[in-house]
Amino acid sequence: MKAALVALGGVLSSTAALAANGIAVTRGSDSNVYGNCVPSLVVENRSGETIDYLQVDVVLALRDGRQRIVELKSAYREGAPAPIAPGARATLRQHLDTSRALGVPCGEVSERRVSRTICETERGTMCASSVFVQP
Repeated sequence: MKAALVALGGVLSSTAALAANGIAVTRGSDSNVYGNCVPSLVVENRSGETIDYLQVDVVLALRDGRQRIVELKSAYREGAPAPIAPGARATLRQHLDTSRALGVPCGEVSERRVSRTICETERGTMCASSVFVQP
């Protein structure tokens, strides 16, 4: 038991160390908009590169057993840029004008997990820094 706790502590500290020099994404505040849950994530760019676009797809498990995928984005893909400079924080949001609403209030969400992450730099390349997400 004690060995398992020590191992778990090592994993958690190494995960935190990765996020210390990379891109840390944590759960933001949820809001109900017209009866639909709209989750958000907060990104902290601890890397040395500017993020031009960041998208995290989150799978939301609902209490009735259904699942929904929500795309949380730093900006519109083909729209006005919203770069995230080194040391800056930003919020990833669901763009309700380009994606389907969840269809349930936030109280119906029972679990969250990440299915995909897209990170691009201002040069149009993939981010070299690791992206650590806690949805």
